[in-house]
Amino acid sequence: MRKPQYRALYALVALAWAAPATAQLSEEEELALVYGDKDTVSIATGSKQDLRRAPAVASVITAEDIAAMGATDLDEVLESVPGVHVSRNAVAYAPLNIIRGIYSANNPQTLMLQNGIPTTTMFTGGKGNVWGGLPLENVARIEVIRGPGSALYGADAYAGVINIITKTAEETPGTRFGARAGSFDTWDTWVQHGGKFGAVDVAAYFRVGDSDGFRETLSADAQSAKDRTSGTSASLAPGPVNVGRKAVDGSLDLAYDKWRFRASYKLRDDVGSGAGVASALDPVGRGKSERITADLSWTDPHLSQDWGVGLLASYLEYNDTTPVNYLLYPPGTKFGAGTFPDGLIGGPNKWERDLRLSAFATYSGFRNHQLRLGIGHDDLDLYKTANFKNYLIVGAPPFFVPTGPVIDYTDIQPFMTPQRRKVDYFYIQDEWRFAKDWTVTAGVRHDEFSDVGGTTNPRLALVWDATLDLTAKLLYGRAFRAPAFLELYSINNPVQQGNPNLRPETIRTLEAAFAWRARKDTQVNLSLFHYEMQDIIRTVTNPSGVGSTYNNTGGQNGRGLELETVWDASRTLRLTGAYSFQRSIDESTGKDAGYAPHHHVYLRTDWRYPSGWFASAQLNRVVDRHRAPGDNRAPVPNYTTVDLTVRSPAKGKWDFTASIRNLFDAEVLEPSLAPGLIPNDLPMAPRSFYLQAVYKL
Repeated sequence: MRKPQYRALYALVALAWAAPATAQLSEEEELALVYGDKDTVSIATGSKQDLRRAPAVASVITAEDIAAMGATDLDEVLESVPGVHVSRNAVAYAPLNIIRGIYSANNPQTLMLQNGIPTTTMFTGGKGNVWGGLPLENVARIEVIRGPGSALYGADAYAGVINIITKTAEETPGTRFGARAGSFDTWDTWVQHGGKFGAVDVAAYFRVGDSDGFRETLSADAQSAKDRTSGTSASLAPGPVNVGRKAVDGSLDLAYDKWRFRASYKLRDDVGSGAGVASALDPVGRGKSERITADLSWTDPHLSQDWGVGLLASYLEYNDTTPVNYLLYPPGTKFGAGTFPDGLIGGPNKWERDLRLSAFATYSGFRNHQLRLGIGHDDLDLYKTANFKNYLIVGAPPFFVPTGPVIDYTDIQPFMTPQRRKVDYFYIQDEWRFAKDWTVTAGVRHDEFSDVGGTTNPRLALVWDATLDLTAKLLYGRAFRAPAFLELYSINNPVQQGNPNLRPETIRTLEAAFAWRARKDTQVNLSLFHYEMQDIIRTVTNPSGVGSTYNNTGGQNGRGLELETVWDASRTLRLTGAYSFQRSIDESTGKDAGYAPHHHVYLRTDWRYPSGWFASAQLNRVVDRHRAPGDNRAPVPNYTTVDLTVRSPAKGKWDFTASIRNLFDAEVLEPSLAPGLIPNDLPMAPRSFYLQAVYKL
């Protein structure tokens, strides 16, 4: 394995000395122009407020910040947030947004919102495995809470909340055409427009793209072990992972007076199977997902002197299908007495339709109080499933029987029948400024589920402006994660059976945070946290010794810190650094919970030259990833990557960007999960580059 490239750190420091200094604008104006509004946040309470005084540990990434770091996909941005690490699922290499060491296969403990509306799919409880990335050209800002958010956002706001806010007409004036091409036969092209149609503000975006994906080699897979025990030689390993995709994205944003209508379309086609649905290499399987969203809102923050009101209705149509069925195990694989000459083939398909209705009111009639009340109803309907395969599951203990060609088994042996969940909820929150420099925010939310019962989750935050330059926070919150349909209702699966008696997972978190303006040009943020998880949903081996069933079992506790600093060393040089530490313990074994990094370092240096050119260098170091209890492999190797980005002056009609990712071609591995069916982990992208051009009419 390649050793970490420590010389990258010295390269960043050396380059910093070369930065020139002079500018014409004031420092504050120049920083706002280059990095956008990073001082306010809305995700903490639902209303815009000063970030340093927000009753949460939060981070903000603006569109200008995204451009500065040369990021093209959401995952690249999230890796820069303290306490957040992006890992991968073996299935389709779906991203796992791991916050504070809370790691799981489908990542349902991190709630992702788009314009405040959940992107959650009911089957896995996360974003869905056929995610295929999220482009950033139409993203205005990303707000991230680390820590519980269920008192405001309900289910799955457990380890943290990520809110992706798209651009409005005001943020995309005129028309722009963009194109980007780079490694792995990757290309993207897009058009973006913002303006007025009469009295209506209009923002529109359309993008298409394609990529063959990197072809890093998997040295061994689950079939490799089966070959050794069954005397076959079917494994396709060593062989390349399958991570290509085709993409279409579109959105429309219309605003008139107090009304706003948004609609979006996200297609991911020919999405490769990653390292294989069953952790056996699959060079042919392809997934497809379509995500159609629409929301209509009416908001009047000043309905009367003391009242503000908002109404929201949103709709999601999501399907996850397999245009080319997955090769679960390769040709020649053997199960018991049955041999599969064409391999074990399966194609699960899901269709989902979600309707969400909500309303809130704010009231400021009580002196020094800001009340927020909300109610809502969610109708979450996984209304159709289909199953195509070339085998039957029979017997007890169950085993596979080959049946010949692939046929529709939906009515014969479905993997899940259609399921529906309804949720009613209400919440109340009070921001009370009880003394000159003191504010306490208290809130509670109750959710009533039609299938898993009710849950109540409070939070309490004390914020103290200790001095003009120092703000201290003490935070407590309780959150929950609702069982996914996969965990509740899976049937005819010899490996993992659902359990309709599951309860929600719960977590209690205590945090202390400090925001310190050390100097006029230096900001330092520190957060300390401790959490306790209970009723964790895991698979437990069945009494027969074959297969497993989901159960609420065990707990986990964790602690750590996140340190972040931004130093504007001169008018043309900004240095950003973050260090995160966490340690999470599985309470049933007393051992490390596994797979998440104990130490994570992120450094970025930005140079703004008088000529208008902009250069940025990033270093990302991930250290000390232990295995989970029962996984006896050696720890996951550490790695260090360096990225470089150069942008042309933002003048005239053309903008150009060039970027190199993983400059020193470090070997990057993300963990495959226990029991180590993929023994040597998941290889990530080697050195790559892209060139981008944007033309403004």
